[in-house]
Amino acid sequence: MATNAEDKGGGSSSSSSSTPSSSYAACSPRHLMTRRSHSLKKNQDAELLLDSPKQQGHSLFSENECGYCASEAISALNFIAHLNHKKNMRHQLFCFFSVLLVFFVTMKVVSDGWLGSQIEQQTRFKDITRSILVLQQFNSIERSAQYLSEENEHRRLSWAMPPDKDKDAASEENDEEFQDSKIWLNPRRANLEQCVERSKSYKKLEGTTNGYILVHANGGLNQMRTGICDMVAVARIMNATLVLPSLDHTSFWTDPSDFEDIFDWHLFTNTLKEDVRIVKSLPAPYMKIEPLEKAPISWSKHTYYKQEVLPLLKKHKVMHFTHTDSRLANNGLPNSIQKLRCRTNYQALRYTRPIEDLGKQLVARMRKNGSPYIALHLRYEKDMLAFTGCAHNLAFEEAEELREMRYNVKHWKEKDIDGEQKRMEGGCPMTPRETALFLKALGYSSTTNIYIAAGEIYGNGSMRALQDEFPNVFTHSTLATEEEIKPLKNYQNRLAALDYILALESDVFMYTYDGNMAKAVQGHRRFEGFRKTINPDRQNLVKLIDELDQGEISWDTFAFKVNELHTDRDGASYPREAGDIPRLEENFYANPFPGCICEKQEKIRKLLNY
Repeated sequence: MATNAEDKGGGSSSSSSSTPSSSYAACSPRHLMTRRSHSLKKNQDAELLLDSPKQQGHSLFSENECGYCASEAISALNFIAHLNHKKNMRHQLFCFFSVLLVFFVTMKVVSDGWLGSQIEQQTRFKDITRSILVLQQFNSIERSAQYLSEENEHRRLSWAMPPDKDKDAASEENDEEFQDSKIWLNPRRANLEQCVERSKSYKKLEGTTNGYILVHANGGLNQMRTGICDMVAVARIMNATLVLPSLDHTSFWTDPSDFEDIFDWHLFTNTLKEDVRIVKSLPAPYMKIEPLEKAPISWSKHTYYKQEVLPLLKKHKVMHFTHTDSRLANNGLPNSIQKLRCRTNYQALRYTRPIEDLGKQLVARMRKNGSPYIALHLRYEKDMLAFTGCAHNLAFEEAEELREMRYNVKHWKEKDIDGEQKRMEGGCPMTPRETALFLKALGYSSTTNIYIAAGEIYGNGSMRALQDEFPNVFTHSTLATEEEIKPLKNYQNRLAALDYILALESDVFMYTYDGNMAKAVQGHRRFEGFRKTINPDRQNLVKLIDELDQGEISWDTFAFKVNELHTDRDGASYPREAGDIPRLEENFYANPFPGCICEKQEKIRKLLNY
């Protein structure tokens, strides 16, 4: 009983004051599996069968103990669920932050890729732009150096000159300006080339000549030059033999030089031997014949010579043409005749070796240290001023001298001339001062080398205004030594030939009046690749100069308007057009396109086949 009572007491005590650990132990499966548990279970079963009070007491104990265990089990489950809930929350938070991290990393990669591509594109665009600018600069420098290329191999000839530090410094400064400035660049030439070769259908000379032509070339050197070219063409048209032309000895310059003193007559005859028969003098049987003198009609077509002049030649056998200037039309002639005129002018008419050699030496001197130069045909000479009646900025005595000269020359038809009105109409040669203002406005610096391709400039102190702005002004007299110039000194036509060479080979040719030399040189420069040739708009230019002098416009405005006026007056290519009045239309020798300059057919064919 004691044992039972102890068991009861122990059970009661356990139910009333048990600790959580004992409770968990009582409810644990291991507690049910003890030996005492098995003994209690046996006694309990026996008492239940006898329905004893012990049975009731034990039943109460078991019921209370199991209820407590159940509640404790539920609490334990709730606690475990709570722990599981917290664990799930931590897992969810971990997943959330992981996803967020992946999202930010992805956005970073995408953003960097897009921005990187944009930056790369911008960088590539800048690189391309920079490359284009570099190429443009290279092309500008390449074009600026054109003066080193085409047919100018003689430009770098050495020449011993006394050292001059100031001039050397000026030359270096000018070289830098030359490389960076567009004012020296040649104009556009389009897709054009020389075309003076004989065609396959070109007729050979016939067996018998129709007669002999004696030619008296009249005027100055350049007028005689183009006149000789026309007479070669006329001889071809009439199947005549040309006697070596005689030159004018009675003009203003009174130069006694003959053809062979100025031109290489051997080259002349050899170059044209397939085109015309040329002899140095009349054969003995024809020297006894009195020549028929005739001045051909100016600006005549080839039909005039075939229909009107040829019958006279056949009849008289020898004819003497007293004038050669402008005796053949500019336009409307067969292509073979136009090409023959150019072959004569640009291939057959070369100056004698002494003149050519000295010309090359002077060109090299103008190009000392690689500097470019302007050849300025400053036609401010006494004969031209007298002929035009222009005396602007000259003294009264000088103007009177010019007027007297004009009235004394019988073949000058115009005598009474209003010089100021003619100047405002653009009919006067530019003065040295007007020329200086013009060149300065175009952007040429004071260190620019200028060669004066002209005779003696008229007027006391006229050149001072030009030399004050451009100190580096040269002439054949100042550029050549006394020994070099001596053989030519008293022969104005030979000196004019020297000027022609330096004008042709210059980087820029500018003429202040549209005379015979201006026409001849600008046409030759077009033929040689459209070298830069400035043709001033004299009519508008003198108006701007007067406005500047009167304070009506500023220098900046003046310079701007001058450049605006002369954008397309640089010797660029354009086709010569026929006019209603031949005397007023553009001269063939000033612009031999079309006729001697043609489109590059081979390149066009390649482009079409491409």
